[in-house]
Parts: sequence; structure tokens; C-alpha cells
Amino acid sequence: MLRTTAQIVSVLFHPLLMVTYMLLLLLLINPYQFGVFNMAEQWKLVLMVFLSTFAMPMFAVFMMKSLNMVKSMQLEDRYERIGPYILTGVFYIWMFLNFKEKLFPKPLVITMLGSTIALFMAFFVNNFTKISAHAAGMGGLVGMALINSLFFNFDTFSMSLGPLGMYEISTNFVLMGVIILAGIVCTSRLLLGAHNEKQLYTGFFVGFLSQFIALFVMR
Repeated sequence: MLRTTAQIVSVLFHPLLMVTYMLLLLLLINPYQFGVFNMAEQWKLVLMVFLSTFAMPMFAVFMMKSLNMVKSMQLEDRYERIGPYILTGVFYIWMFLNFKEKLFPKPLVITMLGSTIALFMAFFVNNFTKISAHAAGMGGLVGMALINSLFFNFDTFSMSLGPLGMYEISTNFVLMGVIILAGIVCTSRLLLGAHNEKQLYTGFFVGFLSQFIALFVMR
């Protein structure tokens, strides 16, 4: 039961989904920064990010698997990750340049740059030792939530719960929730035997630090 749950968590929080989740979190906690976007445009943006940072890289890995360039979609061998890292990096750089040139909200540009930096840092570390991409993704999510709580948001934000009405939610509450979620994802990777603690800590540090490097570069 625990192993099945861990597998589900690992799929739901696949590293390539993190940028999409980051965007959704930005839209949730500070939608006003996307003021020029109506609801339909916001969902088009989410779809574009999902396709560019998840669907296309995953399709590329699928093609590599079909051509026997990698053994499995899970990329368990660190050497098999080199090609997918490079291909995904191309998509991430393209998204960052698009966000920067088209004057998207600064928190989103920082988030995309931080995710790109994390990917290439993970690629570098992967050449010497295995690193947890899941942990790097969750580290980036925690870093993004902390940066937005400290620099880009008010103390609370409003959230509609339909028939239950509007509620004011603290950004600190969101940050704590993201930290707990990161713990759950990393624990799942341990339970599956996909990584050891050192690989998880290294991945988390890479993802977390990359967001602050991006903040420093873009300020």
C-alpha cells in the first residue's frame, strides 16, 4: 500500500510538472500580477507551459525509448539522463526567453529562470553522481513559494471556495503546505528505493538555491 502510494505521488509530482505547478501557484496567490490576462488567457498560458515543459520533453524521452537510446522512461541510470537533460534544457531556455521578451510578470520570469538553472545544475552534478530530480523540483517549488512570500505578495490572499464563500489565506500557510508536500515527495522516493538521502538533499538544495540565484540575476 505504501509503495503504491509512493508511486502515485512520484507520478503526480514528476519533476517536469513542477514549472506548471509553480505557475498555478502564482496564479492562485497573486493573480493580480496577471491582470492583463482574462481567465481564458490564463489557462492558455498554463497549457503552453504544460506542453513546453512537460509534454514535449516527455515525448522526446518516449522517442528516445522507442529508438532504444534509453532503457526506460524512468531513466534510472544517470548516464541515460544526459540526453533528456539537454533536450529539456532547450525547451526551458526557450520558455524563459519568451517570458522575458514578452514582459510576463517578474515572479514568473524568475521562476522559469530558476527552473532552467536548476536543470543545468542537476545535469552538471549528474555527470559525477546521481541526483534526485524529484527533490530538485520540490526544492524549486519551496524556493519559489518563499521568494514570492517575501518579495512579491501581501501577507494573505483571497480564495473563492464556491458555495463556502471567500476566504483569506496566509501565504505562510501556503509555504508550510509546500514544505510538507516536499517532504512527502522525497519520502516517496526513499520508499521506492529510487534515491538515498544524500541524493535527495543534494537535489533539494540545487532546486532551492537556483530560485534565489534567479532572483539575484533578475533584480
